[in-house]
Amino acid sequence: MDEVEVVVAHSERATLRVGDVFVKVDADQARLDAEVEAMARAPVPTPELLWHKPHVLAIAALPGVTLGSLGGPSTGSPTAWAAAGAAIRKLHEAPLPPRPGQAGRNITALAAELDDECERLVTTGLLPADLVTRNRQIAEAAFRPWTPAFTHGDLQIAHVFVDGDEVTGIIDWSEAGQGDPLYDLATFTLGHEEHLADVIAGYGAAVDLDVIHAWWSLRSLLIVRWLSEHGFDPFAPGCEVDVLRSHM
Repeated sequence: MDEVEVVVAHSERATLRVGDVFVKVDADQARLDAEVEAMARAPVPTPELLWHKPHVLAIAALPGVTLGSLGGPSTGSPTAWAAAGAAIRKLHEAPLPPRPGQAGRNITALAAELDDECERLVTTGLLPADLVTRNRQIAEAAFRPWTPAFTHGDLQIAHVFVDGDEVTGIIDWSEAGQGDPLYDLATFTLGHEEHLADVIAGYGAAVDLDVIHAWWSLRSLLIVRWLSEHGFDPFAPGCEVDVLRSHM
């Protein structure tokens, strides 16, 4: 008999797995609508949409395995990581979706949000001031003009599935939209810098490494407190706080 597996759950959304079916429940209907639209538009493999109702959608499981997870061991050959890079490039070259995504937030507003978050991290004692200050300096390189691309917006390695050296699908499209393509590349390689060269080789275009490093710092600074407050551990080995420490 199949069991119900809780993949992720917090106050905003939850994902459950029953056999080969994933059921996503989201308090924000707009996120689910955006996910359905993005999967229909994306020129890369995505899960089969089984049904979609208010606040809930069901998708079929993808074949293969993920390339790893943040804080866990990375798997897959250099060729598999390069194949992921090629799939990301194909997405970025696709016609633009109609709205901005998580990777396309206004730079001025994002910088203000980052400054507020850095202040909270220090005043609450969650992170030391020197660690926050150094990574805030590094993050500055992300605040520059960029050409919009079709971005996934939450391209963690746990969202990319491969079978051998072939990408079989990409999941979790609720943050997709127009955005900075280097945000996707940085998110995908966060905590797995050893595979960045493989991903860039498959991506096949020049990449500003300072901006990749900037997005690593920026993304980590913005998420540490949220993770800590929602039952996750950004201080676990290889996770966000270790990423910040690696820049000292």
